[in-house]
Amino acid sequence: EGPGGRIHALVQKPAGASGPLPTVFEIHGGPTWHDSDAFAAGPAAWIDHGYAVVRVNYRGSTGYGREWTDALKHRVGLIELEDIAAVREWAVTSGLADPAKLVLAGGSWGGDLTLLGLGTQPEAWALGLAAVPVADYVTAYHDEMEALKAMDRTLLGGTPEEVPERFEASSPLTYVDAVRAPVYISAGINDPRCPIRQVENYVDRLAARGAVHEVYRYDAGHGSLVVEERIKQVRLEIAFATAHLGEGPSLG
Repeated sequence: EGPGGRIHALVQKPAGASGPLPTVFEIHGGPTWHDSDAFAAGPAAWIDHGYAVVRVNYRGSTGYGREWTDALKHRVGLIELEDIAAVREWAVTSGLADPAKLVLAGGSWGGDLTLLGLGTQPEAWALGLAAVPVADYVTAYHDEMEALKAMDRTLLGGTPEEVPERFEASSPLTYVDAVRAPVYISAGINDPRCPIRQVENYVDRLAARGAVHEVYRYDAGHGSLVVEERIKQVRLEIAFATAHLGEGPSLG
């Protein structure tokens, strides 16, 4: 149960494994999208390394009615994180997840939620993995595609000049100095959806205070369609998690 109603989440764990397990909260993008009960290569890779994977269809996801999808307006990012926090609490209290080894991860909108969650819930997460994220909402708005500007105006009720307090509240950059967990960010240098300049603004702030972070920049746009590159990115994320959280439990 969450503040906006009952939340649907998908839970996977290694066969025969018992908790508490290191757990990756793999947050989908969109936000008008949803995770379904079907094979996904990324979660499968984490499971092979001893992690449980939780995927949350937070408010804003499709498939649960118009009211659920439209619930994001004006408190963008913060509403989704309320639902993720409720599922996180369930995962810990149920014995599934090790509270000391919780990973927040996602791409695109999920990358935005990852960075926002690390800043607004700094004690909750041990590690963050953000792919092609929105990191600085105002700069992203000015640099992004026109269609996405229109979506942002709809969700937030105006432009950064018209509703600056809403953009500030929903921007990961606002909370970057509160981030305590190691952060891994991957970004395409030619991304028209989540442009690189706003990512660099966030990274500069991490670097300025010596925060633990790593950035992987690759020559593509909003993700890569090259299979070898996608495999490489998953390997880099798992290596980053292993370096900071240790190996997952032995699968025998």
